[in-house]
Amino acid sequence: MENSFLSEFKEREYFNQCTNSKELELLMNKKKIKAYIGFDCTASSLHVGSLLQIMCLRLLQKHGHQPIVLLGGGTTKIGDPSGKEETRKILSEKQIEKNIKNIQKVFKIYLKTSNPKLKPIFVNNHKWLGKLNYIKFLREIGKHFTINKMLSFDSVKLRLDREQSLSYMEFNYMILQAYDFLELNKTKNCLMQIGGSDQWGNIVNGVELIKRHSSNQVFGLTTPLITLASGAKMGKTEKGAVWLDDKFLSSYDYWQFWRNTDDRDVIKFIKMFTDLKLNKIEELKNENINKLKIILANEATSMLHGKSAAIKAEKTAKETFESGGSGTDLPEIKIRKNDLEHGIKILDLLSANKIMSSKSEARRAIKSNALKINNEILTEENKLIQLSDFNNEKVLKISFGKKKHYLLKII
Repeated sequence: MENSFLSEFKEREYFNQCTNSKELELLMNKKKIKAYIGFDCTASSLHVGSLLQIMCLRLLQKHGHQPIVLLGGGTTKIGDPSGKEETRKILSEKQIEKNIKNIQKVFKIYLKTSNPKLKPIFVNNHKWLGKLNYIKFLREIGKHFTINKMLSFDSVKLRLDREQSLSYMEFNYMILQAYDFLELNKTKNCLMQIGGSDQWGNIVNGVELIKRHSSNQVFGLTTPLITLASGAKMGKTEKGAVWLDDKFLSSYDYWQFWRNTDDRDVIKFIKMFTDLKLNKIEELKNENINKLKIILANEATSMLHGKSAAIKAEKTAKETFESGGSGTDLPEIKIRKNDLEHGIKILDLLSANKIMSSKSEARRAIKSNALKINNEILTEENKLIQLSDFNNEKVLKISFGKKKHYLLKII
């Protein structure tokens, strides 16, 4: 099943919908094509919610096709209403440009950049959207869109059904995305757009626009939106987004995110988020579930942070959970020595450093014996953390439950 891009795409459970899968299969088996995915740059890093799309670009390269990475310097200024309940915050041009530069680094980790026939082509849609003449755009592009059809797309319909406001600015997003596809088809000979299932309407708009405007046949392909077996959204945790950048999330926390995968999701995620061959994954299906989780965590972390970071994270987890040690790669909280002269109230420490969301949550955790200091259960909610609580290396370990551990270090 790994003999073509589309067959492996389906086997790895990336497939949701395609505008014409039979013709696309024939085309991609006959010649190498260019395909693109767009990423709006609303934050200075992408998170795990974007990882499936990155893996699609990686799979394109594996099968000899060239990925185009569109970084939406133009569309980020508008905001895609798909799946959103309110208008996106409008960022400054300077912030968008800064986000683009930072996000681009992630793709250079996941994608091969040495082979000129395979290396990703980076484009910023501000290059053409920023120059559009409004009247000319309406006459040449706007005439191909009907309000009736635009109102039928989920990105618009769901907002209106919930009686939530949708600005005229956001309403135009789907036309701009379709125009992106047209531009890339004209200038880069791009023949396919890939996106999440919530992008289906926008992608079909682009396919139809190109057909009407230039009579070229292009293709749209979507991936399923991933929810965890628990029903939660992929990439969100109690602590926030799972960022693909160690400036925002340590390699250890990233490893732990995958290690803590629900049993029901493990095999699916090994298929989706690792490079392990499909026949190898079949062989692994009967392995111990905890072993499979470690394989997933190691493979996913190695891909982003490197093999040594994955090995170090596994070693730290083993030391922390199995032998009661403190490990060397746990999330760190720095404490000034001067602040410890009169002691720091444990409730203040836990809430101020986001170990617990509030003092009341910290009290409940202490009452239920869920908090430990240096592997000893904490029973006193009025406890003062002092210099004497730290070991010779000026380190103190705080544990909440079995999976959350932090190192306090004196600076």
